[in-house]
This record gives sequence, C-alpha cells and structure tokens, in this order.
Amino acid sequence: MKLVDRIQEFISKRRLAYVRTFDSVYGAEVLYDLAQFCRANTSCFHQDARAHAVAEGRREVWLRIQRHLKLSDEQLWALHGAAPTSKRSDSDD
Repeated sequence: MKLVDRIQEFISKRRLAYVRTFDSVYGAEVLYDLAQFCRANTSCFHQDARAHAVAEGRREVWLRIQRHLKLSDEQLWALHGAAPTSKRSDSDD
C-alpha cells in the first residue's frame, strides 16, 4: 500500500471515529457543552493577548471536531493539500 493510500485510510478512519463518538444523545450533549466552552458561536477576542490565545485554541478544537463531523473524506483530504487517489464511500458510517 502506498503512503498516500495509508494517509487516506488514516483520515477516513479518524473521521469515522469522530462521527461514531458524537452521533448519539450523549455525543450531542457533549457537543452542546463544547460549543459553549469553545466559543463556537461568539467572538474569541479579548484585550488580554493570553486570554485571546486561550479562546482561539479552544475554538480551534471545536473547528477540528466540526470538520470531521461535517466534511467528507475527500474534503478532509483536500484540507491536507492533496486530491484523493480514489473515491471512497461513506456507506460504512
């Protein structure tokens, strides 16, 4: 298996893990809590540069989770700056 194929498989498995983790009543409750904690829908600006950096870090985690829940394998792969070598199906989700 080529390195590119192994990376694609890794991204696909990781995305599936995110989806299976958060696709439940409990997962939805955790996402709700994280949305508040990570300032998903509010500005991260703070006059104190350290507080601002902390808020941005939290938001970065939120965005990563959302990418894995909302984007396809191909879209995630494209974020890494490469095109997928083959079409993959989400039917295993």
